[in-house]
Amino acid sequence: MIRNLYSLLMQGAQPLLRRKLRRRGQAEPGYLEAVDERFGLYQEHATPGALWIHAVSLGETRAAALLVQALRERDPDLRILFTHGTATGRAEGAKLLREGDRQVWLPWDTPQAVRRFLAHFRPSVGVLMETEVWPNLAEVCRYAGVPLVLANARMSEKSMRQALRLRQLSQPAYASLRAAWAQTEADAHRLARIGAPVAGVFGNLKFDAQPDPAQLARGRGWRMRAAQPVAMFASSREGEEAELFRVLAAQGTSGLRWLVVPRHPQRFDEVATLARQAGLSVSRRSEWDEQQGPADADVWIGDSLGEMALYYGLADVALLGGSFLPLGGQNLIEAAACGCPVVMGPHTFNFAEAAQDAQAGGAALRVETLDEGVRQAVALVKDEALLARHVEAAQAFAQAHGGAAARTAEALLALVSAAR
Repeated sequence: MIRNLYSLLMQGAQPLLRRKLRRRGQAEPGYLEAVDERFGLYQEHATPGALWIHAVSLGETRAAALLVQALRERDPDLRILFTHGTATGRAEGAKLLREGDRQVWLPWDTPQAVRRFLAHFRPSVGVLMETEVWPNLAEVCRYAGVPLVLANARMSEKSMRQALRLRQLSQPAYASLRAAWAQTEADAHRLARIGAPVAGVFGNLKFDAQPDPAQLARGRGWRMRAAQPVAMFASSREGEEAELFRVLAAQGTSGLRWLVVPRHPQRFDEVATLARQAGLSVSRRSEWDEQQGPADADVWIGDSLGEMALYYGLADVALLGGSFLPLGGQNLIEAAACGCPVVMGPHTFNFAEAAQDAQAGGAALRVETLDEGVRQAVALVKDEALLARHVEAAQAFAQAHGGAAARTAEALLALVSAAR
């Protein structure tokens, strides 16, 4: 009964979705691409039997890339169907395509759209990356006999409480999964509480990522030419940048260069404007000379995609975006792999265990406010011996948690083989 009501609401919301896509498309044209796919309408012929991987956004797609690499090492002929929910995810996913692969939007979660999607592509197995479990998607896959798994699965305490409040809708969806492979024991416990068939704790795929060596080397080269230490605000979120600029305007830049890399590309212009309104001079990555690097300014804006290794190489220390407001924090694993220590705020519930382990190992430091975070970053870069110890701890933390890609690939290929 409750899913029928949910389905009616999702059906009725389709005009609102089209309006939202048009609005988002004004800033990000990728949202205007192939809009009919969102409603389960496809033009090109599809060969059945592909492995379907859904990676909603940029972070999930980068994690999926590590899984895909491990899969192709074991089965070079594997065909993959990628689905996404955001323009940045789709753009990143396009880089992974090989001959025979397909890429489309995930259909809106109505029974009709999901049925059309499955009937058109007839995937052998479906893989949802990290968190994306939708009620109709799960139920229609179960009814159609398509095994659906949740890989690199995570579940925060907050998300679990929300799922339990909506248990009549969420529990049947999670119970419809063939398997859930959790990142941590805590994730496994929470997933099991909401009905997911947890079949293993495989670790976090993102620990298997290796920073782009060319980007890292270029960033470090630019850092050596910089006249001052560099502090980075990594994957900052709306509201956090304005607070940072307020602190810098009040206290001064404390002899540091500040590099701000917003989480969402549609906010690049907004963040640059906020810095200027605070009386700070700005230089943007899109304006830098490729040989000389950043121009002289109080604040550098990292207004590019796919260059986080370059930015971490340029930085001595990073503040963790999303952790200074109750947003759950962004992923700190890439920073650690690049040897960049992290200063994080109180809100890291999206990556609670990784944040806790990083703090325990010295790869990250915890503060309560952004003002305190700025002071901690300044203190860290001004103590060379202390900074060196944290850099070493960050690299050790990243190296100690690998292997999730291989474990996930082996389990997934066993399912694919059984489905053929």
